Amino acid sequence: MEKYQVKGMSCAACQSAVEKAVKKVPGVKSCSVSLLTNSMVVEGNVNHEEIETAVEKAGYRIVLNEQKGKQSLGNELPEEETPKLVKRFVASLVIILILMYFSMGYRMFHWPLPSFLDQNYMALGLIQAILAFGVMGINYAFFVSGWKSLFHLTPNMDTLVTLGSGISYFWSIGTLFRMTTASISEQMWLAHHQYYFESAAMILVFIILGKTLEAYSKGKTTNALKSLIQLSPNEACLLIHGKEKRVSVEEVKVGDFILVKAGEKIAVDGVILEGQATVDESTLTGESLPVDKKVGDVVRAATINKTGYIVIRATQVGEDTSLAQIIELVKEASMTKAPIAKIADQISSVFVPSVLGISFVVFLIWLWISQDISLSMQHAVSVMVVACPCALGLATPVAIMVGSGVGFQNGLLFKTSESLEEMAKMDIIALDKTGTITKGQPQVVEVFEEREELWPLAYALEAKSEHPFAKAIVRKAMKRKIVLQEVQQFETLVGHGLKAYVNGNEVVGGSYRYISSLSLLSEAQKQALEAQANMGRTPLLFIQNGCYLGAMIVADPIKEDSKEAIEILQNTGREVVMITGDQEATAQAIGKQVGVKHVIAGVLPNEKEEVISWLKNFGKVAMVGDGINDAPALTKANLGLAIGAGTDVAVEAADIVLSQSSLKEVVQAIDLSEKTVNVIHENLFWAFIYNLILVPSATGFIPGITIEPMWAAAAMALSSVTVVLNALRLNYMNIKRVPKNKKKIEIHWEEWKEKRKSQMKKL
Repeated sequence: MEKYQVKGMSCAACQSAVEKAVKKVPGVKSCSVSLLTNSMVVEGNVNHEEIETAVEKAGYRIVLNEQKGKQSLGNELPEEETPKLVKRFVASLVIILILMYFSMGYRMFHWPLPSFLDQNYMALGLIQAILAFGVMGINYAFFVSGWKSLFHLTPNMDTLVTLGSGISYFWSIGTLFRMTTASISEQMWLAHHQYYFESAAMILVFIILGKTLEAYSKGKTTNALKSLIQLSPNEACLLIHGKEKRVSVEEVKVGDFILVKAGEKIAVDGVILEGQATVDESTLTGESLPVDKKVGDVVRAATINKTGYIVIRATQVGEDTSLAQIIELVKEASMTKAPIAKIADQISSVFVPSVLGISFVVFLIWLWISQDISLSMQHAVSVMVVACPCALGLATPVAIMVGSGVGFQNGLLFKTSESLEEMAKMDIIALDKTGTITKGQPQVVEVFEEREELWPLAYALEAKSEHPFAKAIVRKAMKRKIVLQEVQQFETLVGHGLKAYVNGNEVVGGSYRYISSLSLLSEAQKQALEAQANMGRTPLLFIQNGCYLGAMIVADPIKEDSKEAIEILQNTGREVVMITGDQEATAQAIGKQVGVKHVIAGVLPNEKEEVISWLKNFGKVAMVGDGINDAPALTKANLGLAIGAGTDVAVEAADIVLSQSSLKEVVQAIDLSEKTVNVIHENLFWAFIYNLILVPSATGFIPGITIEPMWAAAAMALSSVTVVLNALRLNYMNIKRVPKNKKKIEIHWEEWKEKRKSQMKKL
């Protein structure tokens, strides 16, 4: 996949022309052009020269994005466009005000003029021609683009502006020549009715004003991406043989040692080798609370060391850091096209030629009706200038860009615009258990202490094991500051537990079933332990020389907001299903705690994919997971959502990344998707309605309605700005509300049970 910057695009017709030209190049599989960021993504086996030639033949030019690092990211979102447009607008405005004084001011309001100009209509016409030409010269870019696209048979918005302004100007020049043989009274009539110099200039002034406002507003839509780019620090403090050296972040290499003091940004991704710190990770995760970091922990670029002093070893630098990858995800989401955008693209491809055809027909009809070439030209020019393909082209991408930015600010990374549009349409939310509903890190949640030796002996035994349950007991023991004792003859009893000798005494730890076969337990003790097992927890029992010491209850705690999120999803009509490899009893216990009505337990990774395929028979499925074993299911689902704290494989396979690792983010993703799609619909509605109402009005065929070319230009400029401003409303919407209700689907669970039974028989 290659990325390019496209120069010279001004409207949806330009976007469509570039896409068509590139798609015709042999070897190109797909091409997506973004009018918002003036970027293009091309997939296929084709060289750059062929792509460049195809784009140039369409009347545009491209630049391959070969630069790396922060500078190139900034270059893709240029800031110089708006200042240039402002200068052009101010210069044009000054000239047009002078022009209006000599035209409308003198004719309509009888403002004073030097005596030699009084009723000197030839001189007044020459002054207006010079001033109008000045405005046209300042805005020559419209004419270059307009004629070039017309020459390449790919007319665009600039073509409409060029023809509208150019026809008005040269008609007025023709009027000046007619005055050379006309009487004074005829000159006065021609000056009042046949001069369109102010229209020729005013069209350009209104268009450049619209372009300026549009560029400023479009800049606002990419604020989230710009702020991301600015997060990356410029410098890092290298430790070289114990000495500190400040260097540019581009000079840091993998394996370098970097010192980060309190208050400084971490320059690259790395692992802490020395010290400890409290790190603010809100820039990447959206989580406001700082996180404590110690030796061995991973830290990320652009996070801030709030307190402490750490030395890290760089593991990812430049484009490989988490921040750079997030920036790439947001950029790619804005470059891809939502399905709804295809409607606008299809219309845009024929829009400008259709408008040119309509304006020509309007000219002929008025010429036949009125026998007045000037009046016919006025209506034809109004039709050309009032039509706005820009609004159609911007309707979807501006909303997607703002929506993606709002998502990132709330911890949601949408990899494609399609995922942002489609999330609200999901009927079934399939959830993995470990690390998704639960925290994914076992903890000691309860202790049944029969003898005081329980903690020291359990700690000594479990400290030798790498099992996650053992690590949970070790962490708890360390918090209690238990003294670690030496063990001898440590042995792992596969499938049962652990065995060792401490101070000459045999200590055994293991499952309830195994230990209960080695030591007598009272009925009360058995009932208490079985009750814990029924809750989805795991009792680990310990004995010394056959004497029962007690039990530690280990469980993977449920995330604080899992139950609430699941309840919201179910109340809005979505079916929530838990899919896990855990045994039935544990899975059902967890499901009951969080309110999941349908639990599918005991499935292998490849079977998860089968479950998703079956669920897709009943509706659109979103799969939420975090592990390597979830990757096939994430890919198979209509949309895959990866927990941000999960494995790289899961994150890579997903369409959406939930960086805060909370199921509440699934609710937010649905709500943001709904709001973004609503804004897209509004934008498309206004873009279509605008053209459907104003184009017929500009023809002059509707009694009592006449739109002069200059006001047609003002309306055209306003339409694009309106669409962009409407998209910016997403920045101020609360996306933490409950999504809208949707029609509940019916899943034939009996069918799955029968399918599962037949699979078990085959085994």
